[in-house]
Amino acid sequence: MAQNIRWGILATGWIAELFVKDLQLINRSVTAVGSRTLESAQRFATKFGIPTAHASYEALAADPNVDIIYIATPHPHHLAAAKLALNAGKHILLEKPFTINAVEAREITDLAQSKKLLVLEAMWTRFLPHMRRVRQIIADGTIGEVRSITADHRQKLPDDPKHRLNDLALGGGALLDLGIYPISFTWDILGKPDTMHAAATFRDTGADAQVATVFHYASGAIATTLSSSGSAGPNRACVVGTKGRIEIDRVWYEPTSFRVYNNDNTVIETFDEPRHGRGMQYQAEEAEALITAGLTESPLLTPAQSVQIMQTLDELRAQIGLKYPSEA
Repeated sequence: MAQNIRWGILATGWIAELFVKDLQLINRSVTAVGSRTLESAQRFATKFGIPTAHASYEALAADPNVDIIYIATPHPHHLAAAKLALNAGKHILLEKPFTINAVEAREITDLAQSKKLLVLEAMWTRFLPHMRRVRQIIADGTIGEVRSITADHRQKLPDDPKHRLNDLALGGGALLDLGIYPISFTWDILGKPDTMHAAATFRDTGADAQVATVFHYASGAIATTLSSSGSAGPNRACVVGTKGRIEIDRVWYEPTSFRVYNNDNTVIETFDEPRHGRGMQYQAEEAEALITAGLTESPLLTPAQSVQIMQTLDELRAQIGLKYPSEA
């Protein structure tokens, strides 16, 4: 059982609220929260019964009663927040996408390695029970050799040009905010693609509204993803092999059910376990177990793979002509 790991929360937005709710669902210790203003930190602390509210990220990082910091800022601010926490000797769980680009991602992972601290990308889908079972089914050879993957992440999100998702200065766009889910999924199952192709449509702000990708692998497998911030999709995923397939239900990247079919279209397994919370607690449990064991990376999502996934996103952005102001 993990020791009592004390969590600090950096930033107080919607995703931070969801994470803390799931932490408290499993009775984990959240000892402090930090925001850019004391008012925001105190409001968050009061809402969730957190003992200490800090008026700055720096104060949170310096808090001796915090072991690991969950970083929930928009991704253009991940690098600065991660460096602040790591230089203060804190482990980090860093929201996805890991950073804006691979250069920033590598800077974080190199610093964490030099400090002998845990850095884990908060791609919470990787750690969900149904995803663990999907990986085991594939490893057991139940569906044979994987030949294709399809996955979508499409939501009808605000069209307001000032909304964060539509603002390039805040790293807005469908690829990094939504596409990261199916793209990380393809990496989870098939690893690094040999070649990749992307197509996109854009908003007037310059942010990408819809992105389609096709990945080709040396094995002959093909993975396709489709992400959109302007239209609601089925949000399902399917892994097809030479002996059968796995169909993951809506919403595939959250706790959900799936069925395994053989080539005769017979259901040979159904997964439908009870769901607890949103499912963000599983990544926290992984981080705590690693810290307790004295480890600094997870085999389910290593820092090196987080960097490689950012390299993939960099290449896709180059293909569709998407560049952020901070990269100019």
